[in-house]
Amino acid sequence: MPESVIAAIDARQPSIAVIGGGPAGLMAAEVIAGAGHGVQVFDAMPSVARKFLLAGVGGMNITHGEDYATFVTRYGPAQRALQPILDDLAPHQLREWIHGLGIDTFVGSSKRVFPAGMKAAPLLRAWLQRLRGLGVVVYPRHRWLGWPSSDPQQGWRFESPHGARLLKFDAVVLALGGGSWPRLGSDGQWCAPLRAAGVEVQRLRPSNCGFEIAWSDYVRQRFAGTPIKHVGLSLTDIRGRQWRRTGELVVSAYGIEGSLVYALSAPLRDLLAVSTTSAPAASCPAASLWLDWLPERPVKDIEARLQESRNGMSFANVLRRKLHLPAIAGALLKENCPDLDRADAHAIARALKAMPLHPCAPRPLEEAISSAGGVSLDAVTDDLMLESLPGVFVAGEMLDWEAPTGGYLLTACLATGKRAGEGVVRWLGK
Repeated sequence: MPESVIAAIDARQPSIAVIGGGPAGLMAAEVIAGAGHGVQVFDAMPSVARKFLLAGVGGMNITHGEDYATFVTRYGPAQRALQPILDDLAPHQLREWIHGLGIDTFVGSSKRVFPAGMKAAPLLRAWLQRLRGLGVVVYPRHRWLGWPSSDPQQGWRFESPHGARLLKFDAVVLALGGGSWPRLGSDGQWCAPLRAAGVEVQRLRPSNCGFEIAWSDYVRQRFAGTPIKHVGLSLTDIRGRQWRRTGELVVSAYGIEGSLVYALSAPLRDLLAVSTTSAPAASCPAASLWLDWLPERPVKDIEARLQESRNGMSFANVLRRKLHLPAIAGALLKENCPDLDRADAHAIARALKAMPLHPCAPRPLEEAISSAGGVSLDAVTDDLMLESLPGVFVAGEMLDWEAPTGGYLLTACLATGKRAGEGVVRWLGK
C-alpha cells in the first residue's frame, strides 16, 4: 500500500499502532478501537493470527473449565502478576466474549473449552469482521525492525512490500509473540531492539516441548510414535517441590512428547539446566523423571497380581495379561531398569510405579508450542506499559510468563491484550 495511505491519519486524532496480529494484538486493537480510537495493526506475515489458526487445526482449545482458584495456579511464578489481569477476562468472561461473536462454546470431558465445531477459522473470521466494523486497518507483510538510535521517538522502522518505512505513533502495543514457531512469525527478533533500548528481556526458552532421551536402536525402530495412555509422570523440581501429572505421552525417535510431557516441561527444563536428580527407585538408576505405568493402582495390588501363577507365561505376557500393559512397557523396563530381577514381584511393582526416564535436554525452541522468557514483568506497569519507554505497551507471549497447554496460553494472551489496550486508552486520556 502507498505510504500516503499508511500515513493518512486525521491530525486531530492520536496515531496508534498494534505491532503483531496474533490473539493478544487483535484483542488490544479491539479494545482501543472500541474506545473510539483509530488503530493500525502491522504484521510481518501475509495474514494475521497464523499460529492461532494452526494451533486450532486439531481442535481449538480456548480456555479451561476448572475452578478459577485452580486455574490461576497454572501460571506458576507469574501468577501474582497475571492474576489481576486474568480477573478482568476470566474463563467465563472469555466464553461470553466468544458468544458475542456468534460462536457457541462447550466444555469437553477434560474440562477444556472449545468453540462449536472445534475450529479456529470461523472464530477468527467473525472476529476480523468485528474489527473491520470498528475501523481497524491491518497492514500485512510489515516487519518491525526497531528504532533509529534505539529511540521510539525517532520513529518505528518497518520492512514492507514497498521498501523501508519510518512511521511515528503516539502509542504502540507490541504483541509479537515469543520465540516458538518462527515460520508463523514468532521468531523472537524483537528481543535485540528492546534490549538495546534498555528494556529487561529474559532469554527465550522452550516451553510445552518434547525432551530428548537416548533410546536404544531397538526402542527407536520398534516403538517410535507409540502413544502411552493413562500413565503418570513425576519429578522433584529445583526448589524441592513435588510435581505429578497423569495423562498421555508419546515415545518419539528423539525421546518423549505429548500433553503429559508438556504439563511438566517448565520444571523439567529448569531441572535439567542445573543437572538435579531425584532419589532412585529400587533396582533402577537415578533419574530426573519418573513414569508410573499404573497411576490408579498401588504397589501392593500390582505385586499381588504378579505373584499369581504364571503358567509358563513369558514376562511380556505377564505384563500384558495380568496388568494389561502394552508391549512397550516391557521394552522400557528392560532399557531403564537393566538390573531388575524379573522373579522379584515387589521390585517389578515398584519399578512399574516409578520407572526412571533420563531426558537430557528439551527440544529446540523453534519446535516448542510456546516459549518462556521475554520482557520481565518487573519492567512493565500494571497497564503493561514499559517503564523505560512511555507509551509503549507489551502483551501476550512477549511477556515473561508460561503456562501449560489446555487453554491457559490463549486465555493469558487475550487477557494481557485486553489490559494493554485499556492501558493505551488510559494513557491517551492523560
